[in-house]
Amino acid sequence: MKKYIFFTIATIVIFSTLTVSCSDEFVNRDVAYSIDSENYFNSKSDYDNALVATYDLLQSSYVNVLLGEIASDNTLAGGESQTDVIGFQQVDDMIHTPVNSNLRDVWNWMFAGVNRANYILEFQNKTNFEGKNQVIAEARFLRAYYHFELVKWFGGIPMKGDVRFKVGDEKIIPRSTVKEVYESIEADLIYASENLAALPAQKGRATKGAALALLGKAYLYQDNFPKAATTLESVITASNYSLVADYNSIFESEGENGAESVFEVQYTDVEGAGFGCLQCSEGNVAVGFSGPRNYSGTVFTSGFSFNVPTQKIVNAFEAGDNRKAVAILDIKDWALKTGATYGQGYEHTGYFNRKYIPRKRSANAAGDLNLTNPNNYRSIRYADVLLMAAEAFNRSGLSDVKARGYLNQVRRRAFGDLNHDISASGAALTDFILAERKIELVGEGHRFFDLVRTKKAAQEITGFTAGKNELFPIPIEEIQFANGNWTQNPGY
Repeated sequence: MKKYIFFTIATIVIFSTLTVSCSDEFVNRDVAYSIDSENYFNSKSDYDNALVATYDLLQSSYVNVLLGEIASDNTLAGGESQTDVIGFQQVDDMIHTPVNSNLRDVWNWMFAGVNRANYILEFQNKTNFEGKNQVIAEARFLRAYYHFELVKWFGGIPMKGDVRFKVGDEKIIPRSTVKEVYESIEADLIYASENLAALPAQKGRATKGAALALLGKAYLYQDNFPKAATTLESVITASNYSLVADYNSIFESEGENGAESVFEVQYTDVEGAGFGCLQCSEGNVAVGFSGPRNYSGTVFTSGFSFNVPTQKIVNAFEAGDNRKAVAILDIKDWALKTGATYGQGYEHTGYFNRKYIPRKRSANAAGDLNLTNPNNYRSIRYADVLLMAAEAFNRSGLSDVKARGYLNQVRRRAFGDLNHDISASGAALTDFILAERKIELVGEGHRFFDLVRTKKAAQEITGFTAGKNELFPIPIEEIQFANGNWTQNPGY
């Protein structure tokens, strides 16, 4: 794999513009045309275009999902060899350091999203037009989304309010505390929930339900269980979402933006990219990375064999759970049944993340087909909302009855009967809920952070060091540019 082009926060002002150059010579060139307040944000279309550009960075969050899963006990890094994408391998083994290009990608690309949102908010009062509150609400939802990713990966981060970062800020703006970051997230999402429509004007746009679901999740991550419970219940009682009867259909193309979708990151295969600029791809890069190596057969296509499920997660499924065949592709069994052939990569376990591996499609996609898979990422599913609500009601002590009800909705869909309902209460019920999250959401990038926030990571993840690995290191470039203004996370 080739190394990625990167930008530090010191140069991230580049992302304030509506197009991104991926040339590593960019920083040495004079800017031919500058978009700023003097010649922009003079019409509704200017704000709309800036908002689309802010959504665009969601596509780069594929690495958050992929690396978040690899960091957990669900999967191994895999790939071609033990040096294939060394940053993945290091995170998998919990030996990562501040010198890690893939963690740097998470930092840079999420901050690019923040900066694009801040660009809109910096000039939110320049021009008035019909529907402006919706635009501002979407911008604030997106900023909260990017901030939430940053705080769960890195802890306290620098923030600048409704203003873009500029070169030199890294030397004077301190890292905010985790509490301050969450306060900003909460404020953004409360505003968004009060100003967004219940139904999206266009597929993929943020809604009231998405804002409330993410707000409830933010409360849950802070162990504020009473607020999480009431906020998440408001999503449930709104009746805008429902569990899809066929679990398998959720992750196929026809299941995109369906009844269970609270928020999805949209991907297409109409615009390609190369390994020099993976964040430029309109396709879901994680899907190609997770596919079977040298595959030839029906239904699926080849990939790079990263992110391979472990025997541990395969064994965690109960007998009769219909989700297992959807979540896990047993490649040996599949080959025997269909005649498919495949190659074995590094750390081959015999299993692949079936939810997010490449499906067969037309050959009309642009660029490298491994990088342009159109599979949407189901960022917030209704099943996730139900399980978060179950946990919040249980751990707050508000109602184990409601907690069991929400948990058992998910289990009844999984088993197709009422015979697997959970009747436990208290701490035993908590364990059942967390175990259900592990199974329901496997392959979707949530497991590592669930283990961290519930303080179970050290006992489940090999090599995890308590007091250190709860957070990932700030990229070394950021620490160097900050020139003593930012301290590194503990243990790094």
